Amino acid sequence: MKIYFKQSLYGIPFFISAGIFAQQQVTGMVTDNSKKNINPVLIINVSNQKSTLSDASGNFTLEASENDELRFVKEGYYRFDKKMRKEDFNSPLMISLDNTEIEIPEVNITYKPTGNLERDNRHLNESRKAVSLRSELDEYMKSPLNAPLPDNTVSKTFTGQDYKTGQVSILGVLDAAVGLFKKATELKITKANFTETQDFLKRVKEEIDLQFLRKYGMDEEQIDHFLIYANDTRMMAKKYRKKFKADIVEYELKVAFAEYKKTHKLGNI
Repeated sequence: MKIYFKQSLYGIPFFISAGIFAQQQVTGMVTDNSKKNINPVLIINVSNQKSTLSDASGNFTLEASENDELRFVKEGYYRFDKKMRKEDFNSPLMISLDNTEIEIPEVNITYKPTGNLERDNRHLNESRKAVSLRSELDEYMKSPLNAPLPDNTVSKTFTGQDYKTGQVSILGVLDAAVGLFKKATELKITKANFTETQDFLKRVKEEIDLQFLRKYGMDEEQIDHFLIYANDTRMMAKKYRKKFKADIVEYELKVAFAEYKKTHKLGNI
């Protein structure tokens, strides 16, 4: 009787843990608040650190469990967090993201009007001489030529015998053949689909040193967000997924980051 009771106690935690940590496939669609497609959107399962991107139609699939937290990230939109409930696995999720407000930069006025029209007009308007000169230059640039341009050639009277006339250049033929061969064997640049884009971004994280991003205090979520931005603005997956060169890809990332940090608040700058 005691032996049977101990075996039952060992079996109970196994079934409980299996039920708690069972992973399921959650599906859904992401749009903006007017139901327009805004793909790709980064979807992160904060609980198990798995992530994916919505496809061209806004659909996504991701592994999750009950009580897991899903996070939806898209540049220009507010981040949205969703805690998974049991009933959320019965039907696809419909997620709507709200646009972020665009702040208009403040305009600094260096000259304070005095109220005296004559004085203010002299300060703010160009001088009559400058306006007249610019008008005359515009008219001159648009007017036709009055004299013919000289012919920059040497008369045949002063040139010697051309021994190449009528001969075929062997080097020229070889250069043309090499050019045609390179053109035929060169990989064509085509648009990357959803799967190819994900594979490319994954390879970037595995093979490129992203320490220059981490020194600005960026965590993994912020890095994923930046990589999507870099891919969208520099078309990196389209250009380099078939011909991946780490030094070129890293250079493209740094060019994109120079623009990215102008519009995003980063720590440790």
